[in-house]
Amino acid sequence: MEPPFPPFVPDEDEAVPATNGQPRLRDIPLRVIFPNVLTLLAIASGLTAIRFAIENRPEMAIGAIILAAVLDGIDGRVARFLKSTSRFGAQMDSLADFVNFGVAPGMIIYFTFLGEIRTPGWIAVIVYAICACLRLARFNVQLDQPKSAPWRNDFFTGVPAPAGAMVVLLPAYLSLLGVEITGELAWITAIFSGLVGMLMVSNLPTYSGKTLGSRIPSNIALPVIIGLVLVVALLLSYPWQVLTALALIYLASIPWSMYYFNRLAAREASGELDEEKGA
Repeated sequence: MEPPFPPFVPDEDEAVPATNGQPRLRDIPLRVIFPNVLTLLAIASGLTAIRFAIENRPEMAIGAIILAAVLDGIDGRVARFLKSTSRFGAQMDSLADFVNFGVAPGMIIYFTFLGEIRTPGWIAVIVYAICACLRLARFNVQLDQPKSAPWRNDFFTGVPAPAGAMVVLLPAYLSLLGVEITGELAWITAIFSGLVGMLMVSNLPTYSGKTLGSRIPSNIALPVIIGLVLVVALLLSYPWQVLTALALIYLASIPWSMYYFNRLAAREASGELDEEKGA
């Protein structure tokens, strides 16, 4: 008699042939399951954000998305730390990103602003969500491509989904700061949402900072810790002001990312980066 549920196989190589020729599955250690639980909790937080958006509770909805972003930021690191990365976890992480940073922010914007203009507003939400889906699909495909120059790992192609969610929610932050919701502002928000979606599927290089934070000089470790604590304290005390500032700073950083990328590409073409590596 077959078991009621299929076996959980994070990777195909977990199945090993038995003596009778039938595939046999290894037992799954708990360290493999734990990162997937974090990802599922992130999905639950994103779905809860949608509920809060429908109930016209944007503060709680944005808070749920922030929680989902925190869980999204640590699940992969936890998996690498526990040496429990898997193809299953990577695919589920992309599905979580679509819900948390594609669908949920769109719902918040629609019920906060775009409900004023109904169908055009809903079209703007669909465009944003589809762009988030395409951006994540492209990211997954690029993982299987040959590795490029190491310096290119510091850049994303287009705006990543979590950053896109933070930016597209800018009108919601402003409304929580007291900006009056009007029909004109709803149309501006619809256009803005579509533009943010296009940024996600664009070829614009955006700085990822992947190589930052792995190691820091010991003489600045304490200031960095104090700075991080200060940012968290400000976010808890003045959430909408801080989120507004972060969204604007990120938008302003895109031209700098393009300039820095083009500069490194020119140096690579001239051979300067190879000379520095050799030295």
